[in-house]
Amino acid sequence: MATSFYGGQLDQILVEEKSYVRTLILNRPQMLNALSYTMIYQLLKNFKAYEEDSNVKLVIVKGMGKAFSAGGDVKAAVRCMTEGHWTVAAKFYEKQFSLNYVMATYQKPQVSLINGIVMGAGAGASMHGKFRVVFAMPETSLGLFPDVGASYFLSRLPGFLGEYLGLTGARLDGAEMLACGLATHFVLSSNLSVLEEALKGINVADPSIVCTIIDQFSIKGVLKESSVIRRLDIVNKCFSKATVEEIILTLEYETVNETEEWIAAALKSLKKASPINLKVFLRSIREGRSQNISQCLTREYWMICHATRGTVSNDFFEGCRAVLFDKDNRPKWEPSKLESISEEMVDQYFKKIDDEDWEDLKLPTRGKHTSQATAKL
Repeated sequence: MATSFYGGQLDQILVEEKSYVRTLILNRPQMLNALSYTMIYQLLKNFKAYEEDSNVKLVIVKGMGKAFSAGGDVKAAVRCMTEGHWTVAAKFYEKQFSLNYVMATYQKPQVSLINGIVMGAGAGASMHGKFRVVFAMPETSLGLFPDVGASYFLSRLPGFLGEYLGLTGARLDGAEMLACGLATHFVLSSNLSVLEEALKGINVADPSIVCTIIDQFSIKGVLKESSVIRRLDIVNKCFSKATVEEIILTLEYETVNETEEWIAAALKSLKKASPINLKVFLRSIREGRSQNISQCLTREYWMICHATRGTVSNDFFEGCRAVLFDKDNRPKWEPSKLESISEEMVDQYFKKIDDEDWEDLKLPTRGKHTSQATAKL
């Protein structure tokens, strides 16, 4: 396995211990804390150990620098895949989804301090926590992709906001994250250090006490007049449609009567995105509405494995080429049009992989009290 895939440095996760509290710090600021295999492995190892350690009552996760995490280190994974076998990526995602599952079913209080950018794998390492605290900073935003349990937590947002976020990759500020339930608290960045010190004084694993402490520093947050959260009526009208084609047609109809920027931006994003990924995600989030976290992660694992294997389309690699490697931002999607994608093509993403080198996702065994994840949104 290539060194770059594993990240190479053991200090990519820093650990602070104070009394009964453990703080895990994503320490790759020069890469906006993009999660390497090493980081995911260390996070998973520590979360498991702390859950069994009676001297640990609270776990805090935060990022070093100006970002919580800009996603997973996909670039390193792709490089290793091109040098070896597509299942290299499967091993990466297996470990990542295991971390997401452990966080979503954790039996002790955990607080995600979301400072700055959080997207992709970073969302998976924060949105599954019981307490999700965002800070009033201009760069706080959320860009989501259809894995890391996104079909679980996005499908539980008000109305069809999850479809809007997942299909368009739209970003929300801190006040918007709080208003829709992606964040549980909204705190001024100037209060970060004093909030952390207050949390580090906890000596019992009691979520109500954690909540009370964060509440002391939390503010309501004010939605901008232009916020999409204020227009959930239009979001629901458009993104409740059964197909991506219908969603686009409804948005185009709305532009006749509405001049709001978010509608035009949504259309632009939809028309620029990989057609097959749009269709796959729409089905994914719709299925996620009636599934628990383990079912969502297992299904998403099949989806991402088909994408990296290129079972139906090579859009995963083409997107990486256009954005991460050549950086021309001009991907050539195949199929290039929504109407060229059949139901049978989409169906393939929701089946197990027919490859002797592939292994299905085996989520970590949990205690008797964690057999079913408790909905946190």
